[in-house]
Amino acid sequence: MESQGTVETVNRHKQLGLSDGQVIDMYRFMQLGRKYDERSLLLQRAGKINFHVSGIGQEAAQVAAAFALDRENDYFLPYYRDYAFVLSVGMTTRELMLSVFAKAEDPNSGGRQMPGHFGSKRLRIVTGSSPVTTQVPHAVGFALAAKMQKKKFVSFVTFGEGSSNQGDFHEACNFAGVNKLPVIIFCQNNQYAISIPAHKQLGGKVSDRALGYGFPGFRVDGNDPLEVYRVVKEARERALAGEGPTLIEAMMYRLSPHSTSDNDLAYRTKEEVDENWKKDGIAAFRSYLTGLGLWSDEQESDLVAEYNLELKEAITYAENAPFPKPEDTLLHVYDESGLKGGA
Repeated sequence: MESQGTVETVNRHKQLGLSDGQVIDMYRFMQLGRKYDERSLLLQRAGKINFHVSGIGQEAAQVAAAFALDRENDYFLPYYRDYAFVLSVGMTTRELMLSVFAKAEDPNSGGRQMPGHFGSKRLRIVTGSSPVTTQVPHAVGFALAAKMQKKKFVSFVTFGEGSSNQGDFHEACNFAGVNKLPVIIFCQNNQYAISIPAHKQLGGKVSDRALGYGFPGFRVDGNDPLEVYRVVKEARERALAGEGPTLIEAMMYRLSPHSTSDNDLAYRTKEEVDENWKKDGIAAFRSYLTGLGLWSDEQESDLVAEYNLELKEAITYAENAPFPKPEDTLLHVYDESGLKGGA
């Protein structure tokens, strides 16, 4: 019986319908998100870019959620730490670097918004706004469109636990619950809303709030990508079956400061951060793959070299790309079709 239990644990991804190749791809995207994030922090410290908001410690859950969705049809409304997520659904490191360097070719906003304001019509990533939580009612709107048009897609929206205290969150949940809309509401609880710890901002679990709006809420270990994958996949199946929304609270830890303007050790201890590094989802997933014989130190070295080269090329391209022109300030701001006699 013990040997059966060991095999059952080791082969968790196959029980979920994931192939060996898929879990290796998941790990690769986790590492790509981490390497991009680390490189952006260095660029800011070197004075190459002005600002960076980090998502280190949240990559495992982001990639797992992306793999549980339909990356060819679903609509995505990420929040500003979702680098690993947007990379997993098709954005490139070059596109992200164009954004942090604020260049005209930036596909997110043409270099006009701060980094983390993701948007891509090609990938169905819906443009985000600066006020936190506004993406949640927008996601519910896309889900309403899916239901009205009888289309088989879901909308997936992410946010931090601090955002769950905003009115937008509650109004969106209520509307989604009343209308049984195909939306997955995904809270990345990283324990801190800027400098405020969770116990000072939440009077209970975020996931429990779903009960008041008539749909299921689940709390999962955000450092366990296979568990996140399972719960998001089941939520998507529920949504497509007409059973309505799901609220998922993925528990994790923000291993880096809130942003490059933040001194995180002013409100938490180095010992607390170090203890949470031991729970890092990327390191744990690498151990899982290594234990199965699917990953090796040699593959890891090759991957690091590959990503270092990719990031170097993306940075070089972004640095040399032109900035937006002053005369283009109002480009894409107004619909000029009516002025030109269009419909």
